[in-house]
Amino acid sequence: MTFTTAEIAQQLAGEVLGDATATLTGFATADKAKPGDLTFAETEDYFAAAENSAATAIIAEKKFTSTRKTVIHVANGRIAFAKALALLCPEPALPAGIHPSAVIAASAQIDPTAHIGPYCTIGERVKIGARCALLAGNFIGEDCTLGDDTKIFSNVTIYPRSQIGRRVRIHAGAVIGADGFGYVFDAGIHRKVTQIGSTIIGDDVEIGANTTIDRGALGTTSIGKGTKIDNLVQVGHNVQIGDHCLLCAQVGIAGSAKLGNYVVIAGQVGIAGHLKIGNKVTIGSKAGVMHNIPDGETWLGIPAQPDKQAKRVMIAMQRLPDLFKKIAEWERKLGGNME
Repeated sequence: MTFTTAEIAQQLAGEVLGDATATLTGFATADKAKPGDLTFAETEDYFAAAENSAATAIIAEKKFTSTRKTVIHVANGRIAFAKALALLCPEPALPAGIHPSAVIAASAQIDPTAHIGPYCTIGERVKIGARCALLAGNFIGEDCTLGDDTKIFSNVTIYPRSQIGRRVRIHAGAVIGADGFGYVFDAGIHRKVTQIGSTIIGDDVEIGANTTIDRGALGTTSIGKGTKIDNLVQVGHNVQIGDHCLLCAQVGIAGSAKLGNYVVIAGQVGIAGHLKIGNKVTIGSKAGVMHNIPDGETWLGIPAQPDKQAKRVMIAMQRLPDLFKKIAEWERKLGGNME
């Protein structure tokens, strides 16, 4: 794609300082930029590097000015950066149509604008909306629905009766709607509890590679609109995740837990089953959550606790070696063992 700096600035609600007619054809970091590229700087060091680069223009906030480079001033550099990338580096358009190797049930309804790639399998009564894209090797079970503009990357499996919203992105290897991990102990064996529920994914959700989201045992497992889930995340059966949450890599959420809106969960957090996590909660990395968390709180640690208490515990633990040394000194002075 080709734009002038003025056209980019208009899309970003920004202002050009310098040559408004300069042509932009790509986006690059300062160290790899070439003429025609737009770059981005948010600190003094990065701005200096951008000024010394071959880039044609720089996205920056208004505190930065240059006599050597054209600058597109914006209110928020990171938001402008994300928007500019989408303009200059759009994903390749996929042609409408069905690859001859795809296996499609006669009762499936596929919008004529959809792209169905090679070796996809689409079950009975599946409904696939306008401009959807199944890249390759996807399995879509019976009675599933995919909303408009949803993109399914290679080798994704979507089990029967799953409902996927509009503009959803599901990355390679993800599994949606597999059986939940439900068993009862009976006469010396673990007897499987048949999982007959479903999975509902809201609009504008993104699901990372090799993430697994289990179907409900009886009801539904649901992911709210705008939520973004990283790679290698496990969401158990009947979990309810609210709108606009962020789940980082290797998070595990046990069955029937409920998360509010705008929850942020850092990497490798484990959340026990049947817990309630409030709105706008933040949970630090590797935390083990064993209790409900009220709205707006930040929790850390194993077991997780409110951040101020967790930090006091961490500080106390760091002091333990010195404390043991003092105890040893007291023992020597007292000529005994203080056990």
